[in-house]
Amino acid sequence: MSTRPRTVVLLGAQRTDPSLGTTVAARGITGKFALVTAGWQEREPEDEELSAHLAGRTVNLRLHARAEEVFTGDPELSAAYRERQQRLSQRQDFYRIRLEHALDADYVIRQRRAPPHVLEEETTASIAAVRALDDWHLARCAEMHRAFEAEWDLKNRPSVRRQREQLGELLAGCEAIAIAGGHVATLVNRLTLFGIAELAGDKTLFAWSGGAMAITDRIVLFHDDPPQGPGASEVLDVGLGLASGVVALPAPEQRLRLDRQHRVTAMVRRFSPARCLALPARSHVTWHDGHPVHAEGVVALREDGGHETLVADAAGGPTA
Repeated sequence: MSTRPRTVVLLGAQRTDPSLGTTVAARGITGKFALVTAGWQEREPEDEELSAHLAGRTVNLRLHARAEEVFTGDPELSAAYRERQQRLSQRQDFYRIRLEHALDADYVIRQRRAPPHVLEEETTASIAAVRALDDWHLARCAEMHRAFEAEWDLKNRPSVRRQREQLGELLAGCEAIAIAGGHVATLVNRLTLFGIAELAGDKTLFAWSGGAMAITDRIVLFHDDPPQGPGASEVLDVGLGLASGVVALPAPEQRLRLDRQHRVTAMVRRFSPARCLALPARSHVTWHDGHPVHAEGVVALREDGGHETLVADAAGGPTA
């Protein structure tokens, strides 16, 4: 039975106000870090600044480059992988079409005048319809990943197995893993391709931005005010499930309008019982054995449209 990380730390974005170094120091971690910067794609090797925050005690796992090596040396797998990604993209398009109509219906219903109990029933029904659509899409994504893994037996396929063995050797010399953000779809695909969740063992894991999203149960893309017009949050794919029961919302300063109570309420109802946690700069929350045990500056969204600072309980659960 494989061992998976018991302690996971989700942090706010690190680009302009880094807090990784102080958070790591507070946890007393002095050993080497394995870096994952695959979400930066071709910029993956440009990790000097990140490494400096960890006093140079780092080794970059080069997951993006390794994937390119696999695809170059194994054209059959490369073609199948590309085809799967195209089908996932098509699924996302169809899901998005249905989602936009469902969210539009929810908005219109909430603007109608009706007795409170009728309006409550109707808004509950419209959110239930959105939840069902999210769940259906997520299940299809998971099914496609399982089928691909079963058909191509990635764990034992020589081109992938060689890379996994090398990664296992690198990780054996590390005390912790740091996963940066970037292009979240690329990132979670590389993490999954190389089985990083299993190879990580019980090492402490630090993740932020897209990295934080990638290690939760499901990846939710969100932006309340995108340049192209009103934004609609959408489920992208399954995550690694290492921080369970949470929807990670990084960089809320740029992407969330916490003053729009109806949107906060809709998001919380939509993803309940998972907790929607906004991760502003310099915030962090520590997950241990599936529960938040320490938090600073993390914002928990509430069903009544409000929000509050998350106060985690060292005994194993949130108290606010």
